[in-house]
Amino acid sequence: MPTILVIDDNPAVVTALETLFALHELDTVAAHTPDDGLARLARGDVDLVVQDMNFHADTTSGEEGIELFARIRAAHPDLPVILLTAWTHLESAVDLVRAGAADYLAKPWDDHKLMATVNNLIELSQARRELARRVQGERRRRHALEREYDLRGVVFADPASERVLSLACQVARSELPVLVTGPNGAGKERIAEIIHANSSVKDGPFVALNCGALPGELIEAELFGSEAGAYTGANKAREGKFEAADGGTLFLDEVGTLPPAGQVKLLRVLETGRFERLGGNRERQVKVRVLSATNADLPALIRAGQFREDLYYRLNAIELALPPLAERPDDIVPLAQHFLPPGKQLGDDAQRALLAHRWPGNVRELRNTVQRAALFARGATIAAADLGLPVQTAPPPHGADASTAAHDEPDRAAIEAALARAGGVLAQAASDLGLSRQALYRRLERLGIARP
Repeated sequence: MPTILVIDDNPAVVTALETLFALHELDTVAAHTPDDGLARLARGDVDLVVQDMNFHADTTSGEEGIELFARIRAAHPDLPVILLTAWTHLESAVDLVRAGAADYLAKPWDDHKLMATVNNLIELSQARRELARRVQGERRRRHALEREYDLRGVVFADPASERVLSLACQVARSELPVLVTGPNGAGKERIAEIIHANSSVKDGPFVALNCGALPGELIEAELFGSEAGAYTGANKAREGKFEAADGGTLFLDEVGTLPPAGQVKLLRVLETGRFERLGGNRERQVKVRVLSATNADLPALIRAGQFREDLYYRLNAIELALPPLAERPDDIVPLAQHFLPPGKQLGDDAQRALLAHRWPGNVRELRNTVQRAALFARGATIAAADLGLPVQTAPPPHGADASTAAHDEPDRAAIEAALARAGGVLAQAASDLGLSRQALYRRLERLGIARP
């Protein structure tokens, strides 16, 4: 039951208010002096204060009430306070409302008006208290996570990020393969680094390979190594990523782009730990924790015959789904501030613009946007105009639609627009789209778009 604290030196006023509030199923506690009222507030569990403005029979200035209100506001800045007095002073009322008082009512009061105000304020007060409890709980969990695990300095504040990080740390000690899914630029490699840093092989190497950044004919050589003469230009033997990661972790990004032959050999090494270098016949054995990531819909690729189902289940013993940045709004401003160089800060309008943008390129796009703004901003404070973001005419989509939109690959129109904005510079266009240059090359070829 909500609790109202009445601070008034007149017992008749206290009784009248207790009766009125009881009829509306509200609990009332009373204090007859300012000090008693402050002492009761210190014990907590008060949703609203109704306070008198004068506490001695020979005073009408309201100075006692002004002082009491100031002390309440200093100790409890979010607690709603209704001021109640038989001696109304318009200037004092205006000043106190500006200072944060919820309302200023004269005695005798109107029961209907008072209860309308009380009900609205209690609802707001309880919502604020619930939000404060939730935020405090999230902060405690976040700090506990940071104390218990090595998070590699990752910046996060959103509950969705906390859930993914918590799960990543839980599965880190397992030897099972982990598949990290999510859109380009969302931070999948950082999740893989955190898993490695908290695993039983954390003292071993962490080796990353972007499978989408290499031509198909070189993937096998990169994964398994090659002997001299194995292919044109192979003048000497070289070890592959599996050998380099022996005793540690191998992270395979964009694993959905592996060619069929590479998928077969990867499946074999996952099952046996054995492989042969390209062009060689000596079998080698390694012990490697394999983590992989993709922004592709692997089940759809399986149905299309482009990805092996048995390999999918080998890689996907545990799946961690990293949401797009648009679905982690509480991360946006902390990340943006993290990307700023020393001496630069975000203005309020810049923060609003960052929160309104949909971030199709996710964290990578946010980093590029903020660092570019810091470079060109004239002062220490970055304004919304410095960010160069399009003006939002509608709120970002929510729910499934938002998730679908965020995970969709850029279409022809988006790629052509990015190329136009970048003046044909592929590196800049790829960055704006949240892609690697190699990934952009593949999309240009697949869509039949001529390279600038």
